[in-house]
Amino acid sequence: MYYWQGRYNMALRMIEMVLLETYRDDLNLILKGCEYLDLWQGRIDDGRIHTTFVIPTEKTEEILDVLEKRFSSTEGFRIILVQAEASIPRLQVQENEIPEDQKKLTEKKAFSKTIKVSREELYADAEKTSRFSSVFVVLTILSTIVASFGILRNNVVFIIAAMVIAPVLGPNVALSLATTLGDVDLFRKALRTLAIGVLTALVFSIFLGLVLNIDPHVPELISRTDVNFGDVVVALAAGSAAALSFTTGLMSALIGVMVAVALLPPLVAMGMLAGSGHWKMALGSFLLFLANFICVNLSGVITFIVQGIRPLRWWDAQKAKKAARRAITIWTLLLAVLVVLIIFSSKR
Repeated sequence: MYYWQGRYNMALRMIEMVLLETYRDDLNLILKGCEYLDLWQGRIDDGRIHTTFVIPTEKTEEILDVLEKRFSSTEGFRIILVQAEASIPRLQVQENEIPEDQKKLTEKKAFSKTIKVSREELYADAEKTSRFSSVFVVLTILSTIVASFGILRNNVVFIIAAMVIAPVLGPNVALSLATTLGDVDLFRKALRTLAIGVLTALVFSIFLGLVLNIDPHVPELISRTDVNFGDVVVALAAGSAAALSFTTGLMSALIGVMVAVALLPPLVAMGMLAGSGHWKMALGSFLLFLANFICVNLSGVITFIVQGIRPLRWWDAQKAKKAARRAITIWTLLLAVLVVLIIFSSKR
């Protein structure tokens, strides 16, 4: 078993792999250079071997890439990645197995590298959260109702509750990830789900604006009819934080609130104002929503790129690089137009 040094965080992944026994020596040679924490290997009746090993989360993508490149074209090859919540007995630090002349170098590399989950795990999470379902629609409607009454009653607690319910984090992050990877299928799925969510919230809030008595002088409503540079900064931070929450495997509930802050309230305000005939104020809410949407996705794409998220194969990486550049250019140009509108409106 290879050493495990305290430089790693305690986030672990367990990899289960099935492979033809013919390739046992090749596999063992690869694993010999892998910093796994423990390993088990056995033979299956159909001539395949079953290998299970535990590694630090930050090493997952590295070993998966090597294994996929070597064995993906072989018959009967399969890898299952599992998140390991705990280990009994606890993993012990084994510093004595690290050569003294390499200890400082390995520690320096470990601290300089951002801990992130593997590309495959990141993709699976994004794909799952971008799926359209009846639950997604119900949560969108419920969050719209709560946000609407929170705004009309000038109740921040209700608005925060709506932000927690709103299922907007997944499709937004998936959209940014799809752009970074150049994945057309994931992009279409995320865009479709996000568009349905936006239209559902907008249509339902317009309906509420038609049937309810809307007071355009409510402070929480007025605050969402004007866009300024502070809103742009918040949206940029929210998009970056959302991407980081996925790549590092952190709890994303709080990040989801940040993204919802940037998207849901102005969307609901726009619908209610449009439904009640306050078109000028509704336009202001629309510009705020649009600015936040652009900023969230722009910063999300940039954060994924900085984190080193890219396809495995070089031809896919080249295609993804072009797609990411094109997306960043489009988002930046749209943001520049909105900034000009912000400056123009502030002088009026």
